[in-house]
Amino acid sequence: MSNFVFKLPDVGEGIAQAEIVAWHAEIGQEIQEDDPLVDVMTDKATVEITSPVSGRILSRHAEVGVMASIGSELVVIDTGGKPEAPAAEPAPVPTSAPAKPAKAPAKAAPAPARVAAPVVVSPSAAAPVGSGKVLAAPAVRARLAALGLDGSTIRGSGPEGRIEHADLDDYLTRSQPQSQAVPPAPTARPPVPPPPAAGDEGIEDIKVIGLRRQIAERMLEAKRSVPHFTYVEEIDVTALEAARAEINTAAVGWPKLTLLPFLIKAMVRGIAQHPIVNARYDADAAVIHRYNAVHIGVATQTPRGLVVPVIRHAELLTLHQLAAEIAKLSELARAGKASREVLTGSTITVSSLGALGGIAATPIINPPEVAIVGVNKIVERPVVKDGQIVVAKLMNLSSSFDHRIVDGFDAAAFIKTVKGELEAPVRLMV
Repeated sequence: MSNFVFKLPDVGEGIAQAEIVAWHAEIGQEIQEDDPLVDVMTDKATVEITSPVSGRILSRHAEVGVMASIGSELVVIDTGGKPEAPAAEPAPVPTSAPAKPAKAPAKAAPAPARVAAPVVVSPSAAAPVGSGKVLAAPAVRARLAALGLDGSTIRGSGPEGRIEHADLDDYLTRSQPQSQAVPPAPTARPPVPPPPAAGDEGIEDIKVIGLRRQIAERMLEAKRSVPHFTYVEEIDVTALEAARAEINTAAVGWPKLTLLPFLIKAMVRGIAQHPIVNARYDADAAVIHRYNAVHIGVATQTPRGLVVPVIRHAELLTLHQLAAEIAKLSELARAGKASREVLTGSTITVSSLGALGGIAATPIINPPEVAIVGVNKIVERPVVKDGQIVVAKLMNLSSSFDHRIVDGFDAAAFIKTVKGELEAPVRLMV
């Protein structure tokens, strides 16, 4: 019997430890090389690590919720008498920058550990797709099957031409024009649980781990360290909604425009006049970093919790380009495939609950940013215009600011500019 000790590899993000959030293999289970082994989380990005060898799991040394150090032992695998792998830790292939094809390793040594974004693999999807054999991990083959793609048409960057997650992402980006971007599939509504039986005093204990733990820690730190103030303004979006409907009807084949692209364009115009809201505050150094570029974080609800993918250089994008970027980033976030680069670097954040937006909210700032714009739902109400009572579509913006950096006057002036742009949507199309 030969035992292979697998250690937590460096996942390429310059971090010293990662949280174990899910195991895909139990003690005593037989696994194959490249089978999903464990999911770890680093700074809101969940990474799937596959097994570098085939064999049987003898022991696990870190359970769900544990913060494991890079290089610490994860599992011991009985390789069935095959020569044990070298003691040196193999370098993983980061998902954000695929390595160049490497020379095939010797038969006796296991393939390097690979990390990829987590994908749910069903038994039927684990088989190769297309007419030819696909050299790829089961998780990658599952994505190919779900997309109806023949892997033989995709160039792989892994050893011996193996297709990695990054190769598939690159293929999808190149093969789908921006004007043909597909909006994310609607999140399935969870089943409604039956009402509890009379006298039921059951208690469900839910461990706070993974993304939920990170959200809890960040929210606590934000409320504890940032003096928030919230400013609410009412916007008449009657003309905007009419223009949006007309554009969506006429622009066949283009991404559908929601309210968010218009809001982001309006925020860009507002930031140009009130740049202090597009900033990050380094409290330790007592320095405000005010940015010329507008990198807008879009708070996105996912099955795992709230994440904030970033639209970079929003000031350079058209309405339809913004719509395509929002759809792409939302899909990455909901599928758990958003990289650390996608989830960091925002200079201001927008949060929207859509039809569930309520009348008003007090959104929490995403430090070290100094402002967040929250969107509430659109409602029809009678209003007085030019002495006449008419029905208008109204929406509140509930925005929070860091009072250490943004004065009340500046916040109100910024939101007034955004209001003016949204109420005259023709300007946003120029």
